[in-house]
Amino acid sequence: MVTVDSPCVGICQLDLTADLCIGCFRTRDEVAVWGAASDDVKRDILAKCRERRAASKERV
Repeated sequence: MVTVDSPCVGICQLDLTADLCIGCFRTRDEVAVWGAASDDVKRDILAKCRERRAASKERV
């Protein structure tokens, strides 16, 4: 069975203004639920992380 890998990159710092980890772009709630989340939920979180990362690069 293939599992969904965590997007954590070892830079675990929360941007309190955006409520996002500056390393993986997960919200505090997404980080907290990750261990117990189903693979479908994890894939949804990963998709949101990709969208957030792309949006952050557009603002730079």
